[in-house]
Amino acid sequence: MDPAAVSERASALPADPGVYQFVAGDAVLYVGKAVDIRARVRSYADPRSERISRMVARAEHIDFAVTDTETQALLLEANLIKRHQPRYNVRLKDDKSYPLVQLTAHAVPRVEVTRDPEDSATVFGPYTDKGRVETVVKAVRETYGLRGCSDHKYANRSRPCLDYEMGLCTAPCTGEISERDYREDVESAVRFFEGETGVLADPLRREMEAAAQDEEFERAANLRDRLEAVESFHGAGEDAVSSQSDERAIDVLGVSLRGDSATVARLHAERGQLVDRTRHHLDAPEGEDRTAAVLSAFLAQFYAERDLPDAVVLSERPDDEDVVAWLEAEGVGVRVPGAGREAKLVELALKNARRRAGRDDGLATLARELDLDVRRVARIEGFDVSHAQGKAVVGSDVCFVEGSAETADYRRRRLPERNDDYANMRELVRWRATRALEGRDDRPDPDLLLIDGGKGQLNAALDALDETGWDVPAVGIAKDRELVVTPDRTFDWPDDAPHLHVLQRVRDEAHRFAVQYHQTLRDEVKTVLDDVPGVGPKTRRALLTRFGSVEGVREASVEDLTDVPGVGEKTAAELKRRL
Repeated sequence: MDPAAVSERASALPADPGVYQFVAGDAVLYVGKAVDIRARVRSYADPRSERISRMVARAEHIDFAVTDTETQALLLEANLIKRHQPRYNVRLKDDKSYPLVQLTAHAVPRVEVTRDPEDSATVFGPYTDKGRVETVVKAVRETYGLRGCSDHKYANRSRPCLDYEMGLCTAPCTGEISERDYREDVESAVRFFEGETGVLADPLRREMEAAAQDEEFERAANLRDRLEAVESFHGAGEDAVSSQSDERAIDVLGVSLRGDSATVARLHAERGQLVDRTRHHLDAPEGEDRTAAVLSAFLAQFYAERDLPDAVVLSERPDDEDVVAWLEAEGVGVRVPGAGREAKLVELALKNARRRAGRDDGLATLARELDLDVRRVARIEGFDVSHAQGKAVVGSDVCFVEGSAETADYRRRRLPERNDDYANMRELVRWRATRALEGRDDRPDPDLLLIDGGKGQLNAALDALDETGWDVPAVGIAKDRELVVTPDRTFDWPDDAPHLHVLQRVRDEAHRFAVQYHQTLRDEVKTVLDDVPGVGPKTRRALLTRFGSVEGVREASVEDLTDVPGVGEKTAAELKRRL
């Protein structure tokens, strides 16, 4: 994009607060905030540095979203950066005044607060309170044991450092924890930074309560302060959205009608922060009150299989009272504000509904890259298998529609016990295909099957598809180098490619869902243990916690078993006899 094109595009932008994005194809190159979008974008006709000049030259178009205040623009900018990780944001001067949290791209990532993140790191922020960020990162490290040392210090260690002794690190450098288990802790930390506060707050609260019960009041007070910082972390900043103290997630909807089409803009807020905005297109109905009819149709279709917010704030009341009754019966507040803060947000949603819709989110690019017979890969099912050396073998089948998880369409299956990942994947896909062909699965056929694994797992899935005759394309994604494997070739897409991010989200969710089910089955193994006299639920949990599985209990000595609270010599002997 040359300077003349930037100036021409800027002249068509609103002179309102908001965020703007320079985009090339489906990749977001840069996200910025502005008090006046038009004036700020116009300044890019004369780039301030060589780096910015390269970014502008690469850009193909400019997208934007208006906000009500500069603070809202900052919050929305931060969350768009989290989502898209634009390559030109990470080292710009504008961004260095805000602290960020980065997880490095190392096989064993370190977590740290920084103002100058690495290009390859996973970055969260920016945040406005460095002290709170540092408190939260310390809480993350104490809870999940993530390392903070440099890669140089990490390499070639023969014994754990002081951080291990202080409980700040689980010492993967010396094998005190496996890389796989460490990565699971990293995933928990990521969930927290992405907004799942309870992942960190819940263990802190339990620890605080235990300290208070043990009369360690100073430690309990420190944990209380840390818990307050964690719980306010995602809610810090302007109370921008709602005065309803018990409402955490709110959607604000605005409708724009143009001829026979309608656009619904959805602003999503969590804990008082505006965190996202999306646009959705519908065919506009005929009649007098078309806006109310559009809202009724959108509410019924959009929320039917999605997590409901605590409230929806609308420009006018839907014309279908059954839809309103359904939402209210589910505990969702339905409001049409006449004045005040929420009325301003409705106007903001209306502004966004009237703007030109944003660009493709990677689903169309994915279809083109994989040469699929669809314009967009609208529906993807992801498959993974989890087990412990062939025990408690399970498979997951998760579903994403338009890039978002459709939890109502998740399925899971217990598989035959065997330590063969290829056979397990073949069995899982055969089960899904057979049900689809026999009409026993009420879900639509997906546009794409995504297999968690490389060529071996993909070939196993393809064998199942060939055997059953279910004609659905399938690809695999290998974790080591994030390569996308198809029956004919292997893709090594850039780390910032939106279409790669789509597959990674599906793969990660399939993995999480499979591991969760496996752990549930493993922990519910009550057959043998609960049949032993003297072993109740509490003792069973203690045994599984200590030895990891029933197999671990079986291999333990009588002396080791009697070290577990509640297990005497008689019970230990009976366990050995029965196992």
